[in-house]
Amino acid sequence: MTNYRGEISPQYQFGNNRPAITAFYRRDVSVPVTLRGSVLAGLLRADDGDVTGANGGVPPLQGYRGSNVKGSVLEAAAAMEYNFLDYRSRKKKVHFTPYLFIGVGAYYANTRTVTTNQNLGPAYNQSGGHFGLVIPAGVGFKYALSQHFNLGLEVGVRKTFSDQLDNLSDQDPLLVNAHDNDWYYYSGLSLSYTFYKVRCPPQYKNNKRLLE
Repeated sequence: MTNYRGEISPQYQFGNNRPAITAFYRRDVSVPVTLRGSVLAGLLRADDGDVTGANGGVPPLQGYRGSNVKGSVLEAAAAMEYNFLDYRSRKKKVHFTPYLFIGVGAYYANTRTVTTNQNLGPAYNQSGGHFGLVIPAGVGFKYALSQHFNLGLEVGVRKTFSDQLDNLSDQDPLLVNAHDNDWYYYSGLSLSYTFYKVRCPPQYKNNKRLLE
């Protein structure tokens, strides 16, 4: 699932989660450290009417603005994972590990923002796409189902350096905060397959006749 946090959704809201899919490739460089490359595609949405104020209702600003944003995001990233346990060791009975990850990537977001307040005029409604840099970070959990198959659970944030996910950065400063960049989140389950490479011992590698 992907989730948006920004002008229209100042805090994380579970109801804003939308479908997403990711594909990744991991390579173990040591027991605790794993490098990962990934691509991600997901949907984004948020509505001013879903924001809850101090009195339990919609805050005055969100009530007047009446904005909602919908769209999608594509991401390509590289990250480093730190595994706390050696969950793939055959000598140990531990077959799971929590892990932390951090990385760097790029994204393309294409969204449309509209308002139900006719007083703001049609110029308020905007749409478009833009590229940007992103820093993915978060936590996860891996479990070795078998020698080859692994089950994963991951929750992460994506820090962007843009205020344009919701197309509101150029609006009236009385209606928006142009100094607060947007974020998005990813959470999901994964199933991965481990490929093993059986290395040839040096005595056989240097004298291939022994293999005949």
